[in-house]
Amino acid sequence: MSRALVLSSGCPVRPGFGLPGRGAGPWGSCRGPRERLRSAGLNPNLITRLAPIRVRAGLLKESASPMATVVMKFGGTSVANIERIQNVARHVKREVDAGNKVAVVVSAMSGVTNQLVAWVKDASPLYDAREYDAVVATGEQVTAGLLAITLQGMGLRARSWTGWQVPIKTNAAHGTARITEIPGAQIKKAIEGGEIAVVTGFQGIEPLEKRISTLGRGGSDTSAVAIAVALEADVCDIYTDVDGVYTTDPRIVPKARRLAKISYEEMLEMASLGSKVLQTRSVELAMVYKVRTRVLSSFVAPDGMKAFSPDNIEDIGTIVCDEDEIVEQQVVSGIAYAKDEAKVTLLKVDDKPGVAARIFGPLADANINVDMIVQNVGADGKHTDMTFTVQAAELTRAIDVLKKAKADIGHFDIKSSADIVKISVIGVGMRSHAGVAAQMFKVLSEKGINIHAISTSEIKVSVLIEAAYAELAVRALHSAYGLDND
Repeated sequence: MSRALVLSSGCPVRPGFGLPGRGAGPWGSCRGPRERLRSAGLNPNLITRLAPIRVRAGLLKESASPMATVVMKFGGTSVANIERIQNVARHVKREVDAGNKVAVVVSAMSGVTNQLVAWVKDASPLYDAREYDAVVATGEQVTAGLLAITLQGMGLRARSWTGWQVPIKTNAAHGTARITEIPGAQIKKAIEGGEIAVVTGFQGIEPLEKRISTLGRGGSDTSAVAIAVALEADVCDIYTDVDGVYTTDPRIVPKARRLAKISYEEMLEMASLGSKVLQTRSVELAMVYKVRTRVLSSFVAPDGMKAFSPDNIEDIGTIVCDEDEIVEQQVVSGIAYAKDEAKVTLLKVDDKPGVAARIFGPLADANINVDMIVQNVGADGKHTDMTFTVQAAELTRAIDVLKKAKADIGHFDIKSSADIVKISVIGVGMRSHAGVAAQMFKVLSEKGINIHAISTSEIKVSVLIEAAYAELAVRALHSAYGLDND
């Protein structure tokens, strides 16, 4: 029975869209994702960047198949060379030998995408984004072909699928495209017939001009979760170079602990605030559709792990799941940091209605994401200073956009700095516990660390500090909130 994942303005056409082997969950009524999240007690503002999703297909299967459908995603370090690809093939074989139906999503080999991007920039600093996508998408195609060949050499039926062959349809925002639809009939027919589908992550096709499109950094995670939804997979396993999600970066804090479970909301905050384990949009999609998602290490020996079954899903790695599934929750679950931030300050801006719209409108039109925003009213009451953060890679472009919009904004002086870092304290327990922010500020003060900006949500507090103090701040906060693995 064919199905198609459609990211559009509709709603599920069949009740529940629970995945096989689970209850339908609270998604049965004809409402958008925001309403569905709100009814489940989740924050609807967390999915502002995800289009509402619907599935147009037949009815749900009446009962789960004895064989599980498993989507396995492998990142760049996991497929860094032929030896690593052979290791990935053994992981895939373990699942196939257990009788599971498998789709594999792969990234480019480690370092390849960076080289491709560098070649594009060397060819022309002002490049055509469509041709950029055509170049950088080749990395995943190489990996998919090599893995399919390796699996065939092991006596398994496998073939590679590029984004346009699936097809993974996207919008026309080349370089940062969003998935709009995945008609899953062909690929589902292939894996139902016992073939392993090796899919290129990070890419799709823009159907109007029929051009290759890419989803942005980390887009292979989003590809994997979207394919898991389209296939109604039992689990989406994200294999990386770590064995789960930790309370913070263990390279900075050796006492960091691996979390057995983490809520979708906490993982979404961590992903958006600097954690590199999962890409933000992949967590958004998993949260809306309750996709069982695990973070595992591909560096564990394939024969040292059990093949997936519903009975052993909690044995290894970290499960990203609903908050209700976590029995014991700490007030703070983790400390995240982001070093790729840049600060922009506009000085002596006229303090009058509409000035914020004239500042941030052009930035939005240029697809530049703005994060933390702080406004200070001048002593004269006529002027204001506006400070905000953008991705460090977008700093030059952001300044250029603002200068071009100066005629509309009015007079201002501009200062910028990329020598900053954002530190965040995250935990769903903040909803019911007071004093988390106050403790954070006290700890930083005791370490002599000055705070440049603050932003908060229901489950996180973020501060902007000088980059030189990043590791000191992370270690101090990790200990202060009792996260050390003593």
